[in-house]
Formats: sequence, structure tokens, C-alpha cells
Amino acid sequence: MANNKVKFGLSNCVMAVMTESEGSITYGTPIAVPGAVNLSLEPQGDTNDFYADNYIYFSATANQGYEGDLEIAMIPDAIRTAIMGETVDTNGAYVESSNDTFKNFAFGFQIEGDVKARRFWYYNCSLTRPTNSGATIEESKEPQTDTLTIKAMPRSTDLKVRVFMEKTTENESAYNGFFEDVYESPASV
Repeated sequence: MANNKVKFGLSNCVMAVMTESEGSITYGTPIAVPGAVNLSLEPQGDTNDFYADNYIYFSATANQGYEGDLEIAMIPDAIRTAIMGETVDTNGAYVESSNDTFKNFAFGFQIEGDVKARRFWYYNCSLTRPTNSGATIEESKEPQTDTLTIKAMPRSTDLKVRVFMEKTTENESAYNGFFEDVYESPASV
């Protein structure tokens, strides 16, 4: 079977609220995040080299996850309430308070390739408050976007950071249901 030579496209972004209790992690139903424009997640953690005998004798890398930005058309209201902790008053206004509690979540998305798409889940993510911006209309209407800064960290229970899958004949069922729930690897036999 042919492998991808290039990647392009971003779609199927979802977030699922993470709950950790008594050493166990569960996830809520994934919430769609439509309007994905751009995603860039940079590795976090240092590499330390130990020199001996005039060369790098040993090198160790600390995997502390990823951090970066997700640019989307607009933050879905369900994300504002479920993850960002905003409340909705009786008039339908979304209220942000200084004591809002952000919830950690799993973040899933799909990146296309020239042969097949890859589907991803990052297991333990947090976000920062987004910038609120707008622009005047000039000769044409240029859509403005929202950017969420995401930090993807290792899970406390098993230190897993992420998983991705490409569709094969053998995993078609798992691939097709990849975003229905947060994907967990089957137990080893």
C-alpha cells in the first residue's frame, strides 16, 4: 500500500472534556469545532547531550508534549461553556468571570495526505483565553478568525501524549469511529 508523500488540509476538529478522578481518566462526548483554518503544535521538552570521548556519548530528550495555536473561524459556544467555563445568563449572554475554571480536554483532528488521511487525538490538553479582535470592512469582507493556544501534555495515568491512525483494511472500523469517542488503544494480549 502506498504511503503519503505530502500532507495538506485540516478538518474534523473535536474536543472532549477530560475528567480525572481517583487515578482514572474519562472523556465526555466529543464536541465539533468547525471552521478549522490552521494548526501548529510545536514539541515541548529539552534535549540534553552528554559528551565523552570527544563526541555525544549519550543524548536524552524530555517529552513534555506540544504547544501551539489552532486557528478557527469562530469559537463554538459549546466550547465556551464546556471547556472555558463561561456561563449563559437568562438572556442568552455568555458571561466570562475571573474565576471561570477551564477544563482539560482531548483534542482530535484530521490531516489529509496525497494517499490517505491521518486522524489524531492529543489526550490531555488545556487552552488559554483567546484574543478578542475584529476589523472594519473595506473593499471586501475579509473573515476574521479566532486563535486558541493549546498545550498538549502527557496524561498523568499512563504518560500518553497523542495517537494517530491511518485507515487500512484491518482497522477500518476503528478508523471510521475514531472521533465518536476519544480513541484508546486496545489492551495488549
